[in-house]
Amino acid sequence: MTLRRILDLLRTGQPNETVTIQGWVRTKRELKEFSFVEMNDGSSMAGLQVVVNQALPDYANLVKKLNTGASAEISGVLVASQGKGQRIELQAASVTVYGEADAETYPLQKKRHSFEFLRSIAHLRARTNTMGAVFRVRNACAAAVHSFFQERGFLWMHTPLITASDAEGAGELFTVTTLDLKKPPLTEGKEIDFSQDFFGKRAYLTVSGQLEAEIMAMAFTNVYTFGPTFRAENSNTSRHLAEFWMIEPEMAFCDLLGNMELAEALLKHIFKHVLETCPEDMEFFNQRIDDSVLATADNIINSEFARITYTEAIALLEKADKTFEYPVSWGLDLQSEHERYLAEDYFKKPTIVTDYPAQIKAFYMRMNEDGKTVRAMDILAPKIGEIVGGSQREERLDFLQRRIQSMGIPEEELWWYLDLRRFGTVPHAGFGLGFERLVQFMTGMGNVRDVIPFPRTPLSADF
Repeated sequence: MTLRRILDLLRTGQPNETVTIQGWVRTKRELKEFSFVEMNDGSSMAGLQVVVNQALPDYANLVKKLNTGASAEISGVLVASQGKGQRIELQAASVTVYGEADAETYPLQKKRHSFEFLRSIAHLRARTNTMGAVFRVRNACAAAVHSFFQERGFLWMHTPLITASDAEGAGELFTVTTLDLKKPPLTEGKEIDFSQDFFGKRAYLTVSGQLEAEIMAMAFTNVYTFGPTFRAENSNTSRHLAEFWMIEPEMAFCDLLGNMELAEALLKHIFKHVLETCPEDMEFFNQRIDDSVLATADNIINSEFARITYTEAIALLEKADKTFEYPVSWGLDLQSEHERYLAEDYFKKPTIVTDYPAQIKAFYMRMNEDGKTVRAMDILAPKIGEIVGGSQREERLDFLQRRIQSMGIPEEELWWYLDLRRFGTVPHAGFGLGFERLVQFMTGMGNVRDVIPFPRTPLSADF
């Protein structure tokens, strides 16, 4: 007998085929002479209905074990289903129960559970319809990221998770140390002496792979990273995680315009791929989570993104017929409510904002001729705000040195970064796309903690 995925059977299985499935029991309904058991193996939203007949050996004991949550292997013949809502079903010829699940204590009962409760049982929540759909879409997004860049000749590179530099300059880093925290070595000034630590200096978990990606772009032209990053930001919100995944391409011989075009093309590619590979899951989100999910996807794929400068955006916000919680004035960073107004209410589609004030952006962004703004760009998405952040990088050594000095960053910490401007510098650009925010935006899920298998947040590092 051929072992088959339930998704394949639901799509292409034919009556009279002899097959074997493996999975977990979703529901069981016992009748007088037989029982209906719905099996799911995680490959699809829908399960496969199995008819277990009392003619099977030890039928009563077998059915008693097939409670919700139990795992089993079932072999039999596919037949045309007489019931509504399914094309085929499996007539069981043999059933092997691998692991039982007690009906009284199994946490996932046949009812709707809150997402907050499901986070407390993250080791089991992937078996629910919603979480199953989330993680299939997440997988499709990841596959689309790689296909997009690989088809364009980008080199996938792996940036270090342990670093000595703060790429964002925000100071919200997790320190990595092997020092005895009960009695760390101290300097004469009574500061912790990190020269005696494992790396001989202070080290952190990375907040971005960008700076290292720039190194590789100076040799391979077009590269991208896709991996975990960390931020010790004490934010208990629906938009923040302490551990999250970032997609960060870096392109040599590229300016801000090319950067924007690539970011827009990437988002369109990912949404198109997900709609093609996960149609049932996306339909589920549209029906159960957010009824604008499919319309949003269509808007991403088929609309040309709006483009506006920061200065123009501030003027629009100041004229807006809306009261904002946070003030709006030139020189202040845009808040989520401002970003969402622009993308949701004003343009009604993704919006690219460019040329931000230098004082609110990172040191590595290229200074414009006005001496006040930098060649930055953010893509703002309806319902979520900023989803992509990037810039043309400062390739001029003297400009970069002045910017580093003005921000009080010791040059010796970035000696290698400055070397890239000394030896064969070129115009280059790149951006970062938060993977979880992308999945959240795509699925309509209300909390970013529900689009990553094991969320890491303040006071929470379970599982």
